[in-house]
Amino acid sequence: MYSNHHSHVHHLEKLNVKDHVVLDHASAQSHDPEQHAEHESLHGHEGAVNVHSLIGVALVAGFITMLLIDQLCGGSHVHSAPDVEHTQSPSQNRNKITATLGLVIHAAADGIALGAAITMSEDRVTMIVFLAIMLHKAPAAFGLVSFLMHDGLERSRIKRHLFAFSVSAPLLAIITFFGLSQQSKETLSDLHATGFALLFSAGTFLYVATIHVLPEVANSSSSSSHDGVSIMREQKGFNKKELITFVIGSAIPVFLAVGHKH
Repeated sequence: MYSNHHSHVHHLEKLNVKDHVVLDHASAQSHDPEQHAEHESLHGHEGAVNVHSLIGVALVAGFITMLLIDQLCGGSHVHSAPDVEHTQSPSQNRNKITATLGLVIHAAADGIALGAAITMSEDRVTMIVFLAIMLHKAPAAFGLVSFLMHDGLERSRIKRHLFAFSVSAPLLAIITFFGLSQQSKETLSDLHATGFALLFSAGTFLYVATIHVLPEVANSSSSSSHDGVSIMREQKGFNKKELITFVIGSAIPVFLAVGHKH
């Protein structure tokens, strides 16, 4: 009898241990979905923060790119007093080139965005990008032609400028569409390349819009006389020190925003 009693007690202890193990496992399983959901929510929030922080990066990148291109096309111009009588100064010619070049790069970035959007499987995104680009192309072309005509550019040259602006977007869209492999398409989709390209395009357009609002910021001129001849030296754009300071000052807030953790 003592042996049977001891056997029953030992069997109950085994069952008790098994029950504890099962309960602990069930408790862990019940907590896992909550922890998993919290983990997914945390990673989703971090991903959203990272995507949102790229907005400033794309805008500033487009702006600085246009600034550097504009500076490479510029420089200092020297002319004597009789040259002042000419109807067009070097700075006026450069303004026309800057406006056209800026809008061409802006349209090219739009074309890249459109080509990347077409490669996606979502037709709704493609249509939205297409409509967003087309709605502002006509006003941009009208504004470019009006600006060039106001500055007295010949009609033949205006047509060439307008042609360059018109073909840049479809040309880059076709090149992007046929130039991307399937792996590249998936990679661009994961990196939100379409939105980044559109924001980069907006940054280039922002430069074109602001550089003519306050042109005196980047302009300087000096005059001197030699042997009775007045010589005027016109500096269009920033010098190297000013340009480096401007680029660093624009990039610092972007890096701070990207590195900031919410």
